[in-house]
Amino acid sequence: MTGCGTDRDASLAKGDSFCRRARAMGADLALFPEMWSVGMTYFDPMQEGGRKEWQARAISRDDPFITHFRNLAVELKMAIALTYLEEWDGRPRNSVSLIDRHGEIVMTYAKAHTCEFDVECALTPGESFPVCALDTEQGDVRVGFMICFDREFPEAARILMLGGAELILTPNACTLDEHRIGQFKARAFENMVGVAMTNYAAPQNNGHSVAYDAVAYPVSDGDARDTLIIEAGEREDVYLATFDLDEIRAYRERESWGNAYRRPRLYGALTAEEIEPPFIRTDATR
Repeated sequence: MTGCGTDRDASLAKGDSFCRRARAMGADLALFPEMWSVGMTYFDPMQEGGRKEWQARAISRDDPFITHFRNLAVELKMAIALTYLEEWDGRPRNSVSLIDRHGEIVMTYAKAHTCEFDVECALTPGESFPVCALDTEQGDVRVGFMICFDREFPEAARILMLGGAELILTPNACTLDEHRIGQFKARAFENMVGVAMTNYAAPQNNGHSVAYDAVAYPVSDGDARDTLIIEAGEREDVYLATFDLDEIRAYRERESWGNAYRRPRLYGALTAEEIEPPFIRTDATR
């Protein structure tokens, strides 16, 4: 979808319509692009009061905007991963709430790798990568999230895999070129998880929402296969990505990636706080 800017009523109506279309096509879960409640719009740093006005658009989890989609999930019997600018102590958060088909919020994740080099310095970063069991008509699936810039850090997908994620959902809002898409494909392969990413359509971004399967080798020691499930075009539309969870689970039990042969004792530098040149950035925090 393309966003509706800060017109929350328009965002609600459009999101409702697309969810209904998705369910009519057989979807068990609908995934929104990043920060849908404000259409991924930001304040103008040059405009006096712009930051305060933008932050005032943050909503709490009991806001009517979210309540509408909780009720819609019950009506459609479909899970909805709804994104929004979340009200928070101090600076707001870039969040996604996973609403199950019973209308319950089973998990809320806030973007951990905020783009501090940009206007996302006005946000509070998330502090963890939770995983939850989502009850669907097809049975439970363990779900985790990355939001946009998160997917550019292999540690994010890895910690979700270690937490038991079978499917990683990724709301997005940027240009998806071959490098970012290739990076996303690698997250599925190296962690043996299914991944699905929803981006804003052109002209806001460039679409190309994409999903990859975890199963690169259907038969042990067999030939590789293309794990692409679907790649959208640039225009608005509803696309379905179908994951065979039984096949993914069997693959995770037999293959060598994931957590089977890791050497955690060697990875201490990954959690070190020190930053050395050429990676020092004055606007970065830990």
